[in-house]
Amino acid sequence: MKPLYILVFTCLLSTVAEAQTAFAPRAASEVVLADLLYEKRPVVVFADSPADPNFIRQMELLAQDPAGLDERDVVVITDTDPAALSDVRRRLRPRGFSLVIMDKDGRTTLRKPLPWAVREIGNAIDKFPTAMIEELERYPSGR
Repeated sequence: MKPLYILVFTCLLSTVAEAQTAFAPRAASEVVLADLLYEKRPVVVFADSPADPNFIRQMELLAQDPAGLDERDVVVITDTDPAALSDVRRRLRPRGFSLVIMDKDGRTTLRKPLPWAVREIGNAIDKFPTAMIEELERYPSGR
């Protein structure tokens, strides 16, 4: 009987660990947007310096609800070095702080000059045509 309790306890711990998704933004220098096509939704946070108050606030807001980002297949990409001129920066051409939300098909769908909470980002993503199709495929009885 004891091994059964241990097995159940282990399963519960692994479920809790999966629910607590770690927030791990990726640097723009390490990312190729073409590799994310149809797999992930890039949310890119640009700033001219890592000390930019808007950048710091945005990263705090994103870290508060990593599960909300994970359920929408979001990958957070950061770029705080304009001199490095990463591929992501070259393509999206930000000025100062900028939050750019892209869809899985690679289109830039939303640009914001101020930080947004995960709830606001999630609401915007839920209105994307691809997200609506994914939702219908996930829950076909909703048609």
